[in-house]
Amino acid sequence: MIAQRVPLEEFDQTLQQTVAQNDKVFVLFFGTEDPVNNNESWCPDCVIADPLVRKWVNKVPDSVLLEAPVGTRSEWKRNSEHIYKSNPLIALKAIPTLIRWTKDGPAGRLVEDECADQTKLEAFVNAQ
Repeated sequence: MIAQRVPLEEFDQTLQQTVAQNDKVFVLFFGTEDPVNNNESWCPDCVIADPLVRKWVNKVPDSVLLEAPVGTRSEWKRNSEHIYKSNPLIALKAIPTLIRWTKDGPAGRLVEDECADQTKLEAFVNAQ
């Protein structure tokens, strides 16, 4: 697995390039890490899901995990126009969210506690 952090302002370009060059692309949207909180995400569900998502995506040969932080709690929670919420392809409703992305666009997603469910994660990353 290759993991790549993608700043919000570079997301579209990075995603297009990655999907054009790879068949197994996963995008993880999560709350940005907080230096005051031991550099963990401000989102407790994201903290729980992160190692599990990485574990299962890492088992997929030649996979790429794009890490897409949504920003601080206030940037995410109080912003109905957040680009990840308003972009119709992403249409993010909650974090963490893991999306499997193909050349045709999003091909499935796990949201919130589904990202920490080992059975769902295994089935999701192994789906064609």
